[in-house]
Amino acid sequence: MKGWPGEPDMEYDVLMADGEAAANAGKPITDVIFDFGNVLIYWDPVAVMTPRYSDELVEQFLDNDISGFYDVNDELDYGMSNDDGVALMRERYGDKWADMLQYYLDNFVDSLTGVVPGARVLINDLKAAGVHVWGLSNWQKDLFPIALDNFDILRSLEDRVVSGYVGLRKPHRDIYDYALKQFGIDASGALFVDDKAMNIVGANEAGIRGVRFKDARALRTLLIDAGVAIPAVHEK
Repeated sequence: MKGWPGEPDMEYDVLMADGEAAANAGKPITDVIFDFGNVLIYWDPVAVMTPRYSDELVEQFLDNDISGFYDVNDELDYGMSNDDGVALMRERYGDKWADMLQYYLDNFVDSLTGVVPGARVLINDLKAAGVHVWGLSNWQKDLFPIALDNFDILRSLEDRVVSGYVGLRKPHRDIYDYALKQFGIDASGALFVDDKAMNIVGANEAGIRGVRFKDARALRTLLIDAGVAIPAVHEK
């Protein structure tokens, strides 16, 4: 099985306000909280692995049922060290996959392949409109400085909560509650943007409206439709 286990079906680029978030539907958006990977910057583990491994082996490595890659990533995101993550994979899945994980971690910088088109300007436009911008991401604490050093878009956010530092992880409600408290904001005016459906469900459980991200222009249009005063995309 490729990708994180447990992903529910959910449309992209649609404002979701289910569960606890339903009470906040239609309220003004004062704060936008961004995930990082594949929302602000591209994360592609394949890009790390292809110099040393065949396409078939990379596909197997990224199949959670075969290697446990995503299960171990979850543990890393909770705060486990790289060394302990490799040891865990070695114990559960064997030397081949553990050695590949070590290679992946050693060359992690190659997985960060660029800024998502439109993300930088969108953040700047939101800030100019008086909307606060924040970050909330699952990320291993030893790897996150690599991203922070290489991408100033992450440093342009007003504050960030990163799972590996706080021992909490999306999609569990406690990390959303933690982020709201750290940012000093209320769920009623917040919108969370993430590429994973399960994390939008988690945000809704914490009262935060959410959007499953795919396209920065579509997100811009959605925000404008919700009353945020940022420039629109020119159609003609």
